[in-house]
Amino acid sequence: MNDRALKMLGLCARAGKVITGEKAVVQAVRAGSCYVVLMDEGVAKNGDKAVSQACEGRGVPLLRVEPGRLGDAIGRPGRMAVGVTDPGMAGRIMELSHLGVQ
Repeated sequence: MNDRALKMLGLCARAGKVITGEKAVVQAVRAGSCYVVLMDEGVAKNGDKAVSQACEGRGVPLLRVEPGRLGDAIGRPGRMAVGVTDPGMAGRIMELSHLGVQ
């Protein structure tokens, strides 16, 4: 994941458009209120499975982030899963993540 996408994620967090934590993200995905989910690559196996299955079942894009960078991007170190609840911001994160621009 490139720096521009992570900075956009930080903006989403400051705007209050994110849900953090594995359980909360899974619930939001199942409720249909998440448009993209980002997950730390250092997440435990059980958390990875739960979030991955929820995203697969609902067709929500799942992006992986290098260990430790996700929590730093949103100002909450240690967070392993983040869901973006704004469709426009989620789309922009998807665009930036696929650009591969640093």
